[in-house]
Amino acid sequence: MLLDLLRKRRSIRQYEERPVEQEKVDLIIEAMLRSPSSRGRNPWEFVVVTEKKKIEELAGCKPHGASFLKNAPLAIVVCAEAERCDVWVEDCSIATLLIHLAAADLDLGSCWVQIRKREHDDQRSAEQYVRQCLGLPEHLSVEAIVAIGYAKEHKEGHDRSSLPDNKVHLNTIA
Repeated sequence: MLLDLLRKRRSIRQYEERPVEQEKVDLIIEAMLRSPSSRGRNPWEFVVVTEKKKIEELAGCKPHGASFLKNAPLAIVVCAEAERCDVWVEDCSIATLLIHLAAADLDLGSCWVQIRKREHDDQRSAEQYVRQCLGLPEHLSVEAIVAIGYAKEHKEGHDRSSLPDNKVHLNTIA
């Protein structure tokens, strides 16, 4: 059940040193390709990265919040052809969430690495860095990278009482 999956899913940044089986990779791919998209435009493109050296290189995409990627056996780079759809960011975000949920359903850990609007250094953006690492064409924008693997750490799901109920309003916010 989806709610059970949401209750247990957490961002995982430490992974066991074992590859994700191809059958599981294929199921994650199927899930992300089933992602809803505004007007069926499907502006997203995905780069599935399994080469350890390439994943380690991607871990250097920005100074903070990406180094854990180097230990993941699998990374999925979520990109889009921005000119194809004015809501490509939303479409990519939905697809990225489905990657997380599929990973959790397969008893894998995952964590989002934000790329869009982040800097690599003073000279270039994280997106430019990722584009260079993967040889991406200029017409593709990079939204995020999702690290995936068998969790080396265990985190309990967030307790229901910790959820921000004050963010929910009935009929009006006033």
